[in-house]
Order: sequence, then structure tokens, then C-alpha cells
Amino acid sequence: MQVSSLNEVKIYSLSAGRSLPEWLSDRKKRALQKKDVDIRRRIELIQDFEMPTVSTKIKVSRDGQYIMAVGTYKPRVRCFDTYQLSQKFERCLDSEVVTFEILSDDYSKIVFLQCGRFVEFHSQHGHYYKTRIPKFGRDFSYHYPSCDLYFVGASSEVYRLNLEQGRFLNSLQTEASESSVCDINPVHFLFAMGTAEGKVECWDPRTRNRVGLLDCALSSVTADTEIEGLPSISALKFDGALNMAVGTSTGQVLLYDLRSSNPLIVKDHHYGLPIKSIQFHHQLDLIISADSRIIKMWNKDTGKIFTSMEPEHDINDVCLYPNSGMLMTANEAPKMNIYYIPVLGPAPKWCSFLDNLTEELEENPESTVYDDYKFVTRKDLENLGLAHLIGSSLLRAYMHGFFMDIRLYHKAKMMANPFAYEEYRREKIRQKIEETRAQRVQLKKLPKVNKELALKLIEEEGEEQQFSKKRKQKNLPSLLKDDRFKVMFENPDFQVDEQSEEFRLLNPLVSKISEKRKRKLKILEELEAQGQEEEEEPEGKASDAESSESSDDEKGWVEEVRKQRKLLRQEEKLKRQERFKEDQQTVLKPHFFEIKEGEEFRSFKDSAKKQKLMKKTLEDRLKLEEKLGTLNVSDTTVGSKQATFKLKKSEQQRKQQEAEKRHRQERKTLRRSASHLKSRRGRGQLFH
Repeated sequence: MQVSSLNEVKIYSLSAGRSLPEWLSDRKKRALQKKDVDIRRRIELIQDFEMPTVSTKIKVSRDGQYIMAVGTYKPRVRCFDTYQLSQKFERCLDSEVVTFEILSDDYSKIVFLQCGRFVEFHSQHGHYYKTRIPKFGRDFSYHYPSCDLYFVGASSEVYRLNLEQGRFLNSLQTEASESSVCDINPVHFLFAMGTAEGKVECWDPRTRNRVGLLDCALSSVTADTEIEGLPSISALKFDGALNMAVGTSTGQVLLYDLRSSNPLIVKDHHYGLPIKSIQFHHQLDLIISADSRIIKMWNKDTGKIFTSMEPEHDINDVCLYPNSGMLMTANEAPKMNIYYIPVLGPAPKWCSFLDNLTEELEENPESTVYDDYKFVTRKDLENLGLAHLIGSSLLRAYMHGFFMDIRLYHKAKMMANPFAYEEYRREKIRQKIEETRAQRVQLKKLPKVNKELALKLIEEEGEEQQFSKKRKQKNLPSLLKDDRFKVMFENPDFQVDEQSEEFRLLNPLVSKISEKRKRKLKILEELEAQGQEEEEEPEGKASDAESSESSDDEKGWVEEVRKQRKLLRQEEKLKRQERFKEDQQTVLKPHFFEIKEGEEFRSFKDSAKKQKLMKKTLEDRLKLEEKLGTLNVSDTTVGSKQATFKLKKSEQQRKQQEAEKRHRQERKTLRRSASHLKSRRGRGQLFH
């Protein structure tokens, strides 16, 4: 149960807390209640007091036993029995309900006005009859003496349906283009309807003539209110024989005496939202008005705010339980809210235990922390010399420290530290010095990775800012602040290697610039280590010297490239010598190799030749192949080179060719011997 207080009025939200899903079994719900403390402590006043998605209207029967609510989705009506604290029945409908009315004392006679121009009647057993009105309806009221239903909607006519005769009567012709709300006075049965033009028309049902017209749109505009467009009437409610409250679409509530055309009081919600509901509380002379965001309770004589509530979800309808302090709301959420305000009245008979519960809560109020208290730790108390107050009523223990009165804290601090003003004065002087130092070169914290690059970007950014100020251009975003390049200054893998060959050849002048930057970087690191502010940099050389330096850069560039190349060659030579020494020092050990089956061992010379050949450059290999005759290079007419290659035969191809050659020779010898035998037979030399 959630408790809130405004203007010393306690409001208990009985529907606060988590709700359990419908599809959970009773066994699982009981298990959850045992485990979860929040679920166990919550108050479920009426079991399953909710809708699947949204609740739109909520009403209480005249006998106070049944609470009926309509909502979606799917369109349905649910009836809750307060004596059983549970749901009595649920009925699904064909279309969404705009509004409904309980005609009997209980739930036995109900009328529903639906979206599709349908009017549906329900009895105790369920659906009874269904009819249709000519235009879309927005509201209706029941005239008890004549058993007539008055329907208002998207038409200038007010349709009358007599429930005793079971037929439509002649409609009332109004001056309005559309009507949105209507109500019938419970004392003298005057029929009033609110129009889209911001007017209220009053009709006498006996003579079926209009007896009054109120221009509420004009009266709602006061010096304090600001409205956009013409306000229409969105809510209407009678109070007794003479009073009537009107709510507008711009968030104003006007209270009228029927004997006067001017409102007694105009109350603005200051949200600019249409008023959804108006209720009267006679015991305290209050008006309860609600828009989709807030419920306000205010005095109908003075307009002074009594209290207000802002639910978590948008409000669709408000219902005040008769003769009690209970308030129910239909919201843009599955759960329908129930509020109990003890000041408005006692709890209803069916939940009288709420009075005992709220009395116990008021007797044991929760501790509240105020702004005029100072939180101090045990160490702070020792510094102030107030450690002996621990355990007394002057200190209230809270978490890892104590709360004490702010006045006591200031007095103790003045006594413990009489030179507080001197400290304050020193602090102000330090702030002034920092303001003057802001014009100097500020110490900027450099990243851990690529510090020199970051320093270079900072210097370039400063130069660009000065240039853009002169040209009045917009500053470009810095790479240091760009998230796309953030990893370059965080990940060590992106560190620039200044000793690499590519960097030194591509940036021949980087050494001169980097030396200056390195000196500056060392100064920054020293200042960071010491935690001091950086002083102003000494001024540089004169402009003449700088111009001469820039003119010599072109000559120095060539010299720097040559120097770098010489250094690279020397370094490479030293590396080769070191490798040669390492090779001499290493002792070679014999290696044994296993020959695969079906292969013959020849020698290591072929593999050694192949390895040597592979180590050579393409140019050397081409020259060698040209000498061997496997490559022929010739000039073409265009001027380019044409190369013709002869592929080397593999060992397998060579063996195959030799076998084929032997086979051909054997066949030749066989053919020769056969021809020799034939010639001898012909000559008769074969037999003696």
C-alpha cells in the first residue's frame, strides 16, 4: 500500500504494487506470495479488479453492492460483487462501449451505448435486446418519470427512446451541430446537454421546449487563462436542484447557479486537457474534477485546492463510492486504481478493516528526512568535537552516519573552526587566480596511447580556432573528441612506431618537429606528476627567424631523407653482421628424414637448388631461364616486352615420356622381326 500526502491529506493507494498474471495457477500464486515480500504485503481489496488492456468507464450500483466496469480488448463488461470481494460475471460485447448506465438498484438492468450506433440492453441473465440510433452517440441519460432514454451525439437532434412503449419518440431539435455530454437533474428532472460550440442547452422534458442557454465558452476565458481555439463542453454534472458544474475541453471547470447566466467560480486545471469527470462531495463541499492526468479536489465556494492525485497512467473515468472516502478510477492500463482518503469519509462496510489499518499506520509514522538536517559521519563528529552526542536525541542514526540539525552543525563548525572566514577568503582568491590563468595555455590531460599525435592535434586545433575566429568560420570537430577515432588513443595496438622504416622515410622532417613536441611532452608529464599548473610558455623566436627556418625546410628535406637512408643501411648492415655471428656460434646437428613409400632417394642437391632459386628475385630467375633457353624475351612494335615461356617437365611426366619412348622402340623391333619372317617364308627358306 502506497501512502502520499498533500496539504496534510493522507491518500492511500490500495492498488499499488505488482499484479500477478491471469494465466498463473492458484498453486503458483500461493508459492509466489510465500517467496516475495512485496506480493505478500500488497492489499488486493477486490480479487482481479482489472481489465485485459484498458478500462474506459466505471460505475457503482445504487445499492452499493456491485461495481461495474467496461473496457477492452476484447470489448467486455465485468461485474464485481463487494460482498464477496471478487468478480461476479464477465460478458463480452460486439463493439466497444462509449458509456453505460445501471437502470436498476442492482445489475439486473443495464444499457450500453456502443461505438457502432448500437444500444444494447442487458438483463440479469445476459443480453436482452439490441437496437440502433440514426447517428453516432456520445452520451445518454435516463429520465425516470417517463422511462425515456435521451441520446446525444454527432447530430443536432436528441433522440428519445421510450422503454415502456419500446419505440422511438419525436426527437428534440437543437441549435447545436454536435453534442458531447448530457445529464438530467435528479430533483426536478431538467435535461441539460453540452455542445461542441461551448454552450449548454437546458430542456424541459414535460413540454419538450428549451428553457435556457448558457454560453460557457465565453465565461471560461478569464484574465489568467490561455486557450487555443473554441472550448467545447466535455463534462456535465448536476448538484441538487440549483447547482451545475460544467467541464470544458481546454481544462476549465465552471460552477453555475441555474438562476444566473454567469458562473459562480471558474477553476483551471492548467494542463489544457479535456475534463473527463466531475463529482460532488457534499460533506466537505468539495468538487472532484479530473482530466486525463490529474484528479483535483477543491472547495466549491472558494476554489481552494483541498488535495490532488496524479496516477501513473492516464485517467478515463472517476467514480466516488457513495457515503465513503473511497475513489476508483478507470485508466489506460489493465489495473483499475482504488484510493482511500480517510478525510473524505469512512471506509465502506464491505472493507471496514481499512479504518483500523490506516489508524495503525498513522500511529506509527515512518521517519522522514528533511532539508533542514545535515548528514555527518563519525569522523565529521570527531572533527567538530561532538562525538559525545552519539546516542542522544540530537543525532539520528542513518546508514553509515547521523542526521543532525543544520543550525547545531553551523554553531559547532564556527566554534571548532573560528578561521572559517579566512578559508573562505583564500578559496575566493584561488578562484580569481584560476580565472586569470584560464587565458593561458591550459594543461590538458593527454591519452596514454599516441601522446605525441594527441599533442600535435591539440596544437593544430588551437591554430584552426584562431584562423576560424579571424575568418568567422565554424570550428571543425576534433579527432580527440570523435568517437570513431577514440580507439586510436586507447588501444596500444594503434601505437605509431616511429622507428619503423616506412615512418622515417615518409616523414623525413618529423624528427625536428617531434623533438620540440617531445620536450613539451616531458614538461607536461612532469607537471602531471607534480600536480601543478603549467606556467606560460616562453615566447618563441622572432618572425624573421621563423620565416628563414621555413625557407630552409626544402633544402633540409633532401638532406634529412639522405640521412635517414644512410642510417637505415647502417642499421641493416649491423643486423646482418649480428645474424652472421649468431649463425657461426650455432652448432649444426644432423637431421634424419624419412622417405615415403614408392619414392627413390637421389640427393639433396635438387631441393637445395630449388630453395636457392626460390630465394632469388624475379629478375634473376628470368635471366637464368633465358640462359637455359626456357624463356624468350623480344620487343614488340608498340615498345613493350613480350615473353614466351617453356614450362619445365615434372619428374612424373619425364618418366612417362621415357616409358612411351621405350614402348615405341619395342613395337618397332617387333614389326621389323615380323616383316623379316614373312619375307623368309615367301622365299622358302623357313623349312629345309
